Amino acid sequence: MIIPVRNGGEGLRRCLAAIEAQRVEGDVEIVVVDSSSTDGSAELARSSGALVHVIPVEEFNHGATRNLGAELASGETLVFTSQDAVALDDDWLAKLIAPLSDDRVAGVYGRQLPHPGATPPERYFLDFLYGPGARVQEAANPTELTMETTLFSDVNAAIPRAVFERFPFADDIIMSEDQEWARRVLLAGQRVVYVPGAAVRHSHAYTLRSAFRRFFDSGASAERAYLAGGRPAGRVLRQAALRYARGELGWLWRTGQRRWIPYAAIYELVKFIGLQLGARHRRLPLGLKKRFSALPSYWESNQRGA
Repeated sequence: MIIPVRNGGEGLRRCLAAIEAQRVEGDVEIVVVDSSSTDGSAELARSSGALVHVIPVEEFNHGATRNLGAELASGETLVFTSQDAVALDDDWLAKLIAPLSDDRVAGVYGRQLPHPGATPPERYFLDFLYGPGARVQEAANPTELTMETTLFSDVNAAIPRAVFERFPFADDIIMSEDQEWARRVLLAGQRVVYVPGAAVRHSHAYTLRSAFRRFFDSGASAERAYLAGGRPAGRVLRQAALRYARGELGWLWRTGQRRWIPYAAIYELVKFIGLQLGARHRRLPLGLKKRFSALPSYWESNQRGA
């Protein structure tokens, strides 16, 4: 079990308690890569029996940090989760790893449900991506790659070590390292499986500022993560964002949550602007990229000339 941590607080406590409660054959090893937390997260993880490795906060990278956790782990099945993801049931882990008995399956990911009190836009977002229907994702060639076929989330995922050694996460992409990983394994002829019964509670209370930053990074990662070669990222993302926004606003109207429509319209506009700017990041000066991003240190160390 590999968990990147930065000031995990009460969410980390709940995450670790839910892992401890799992009913599964064999031992569950927990590896925490802590980005110099100041709230006692490292000590909390150690008291729960986790192997804790502390790195400087500026060294955090979504792909590289998880690769480090995989190197530190000793098991043959690598399970990735987040500090604020809480298993819904005590058989979550057993359900998540079960499909890996099929050699054609490179990775499995499970459902993400909102925490109590999540906003309607966040609830819609999670149900849109991680709905109740199981699926098997395949892509025979790059033209079959879409945001749907490459969907994969290391918030709640399992990968055999043998597969991960062949296909580690990219460490030179700012975000969507999990979808970029899925793209590569699918083109290698393997499958990704979604198991909605392996569910965790995981949601965010984004401000407009933090949503902009997150979607700027998502747009900057789009070409490598989930778009087939040759398709202009800006146009594809624009079409997808507009379809999504229409669906969300319609859902708010139908479900009697109409007072949220003005906020959702602004929220989706902010996300859309972030996506579009991120998709055009090569045209932006370094200073703006650092200002717009949720991970400014990435641009300093990896993208000075991009």
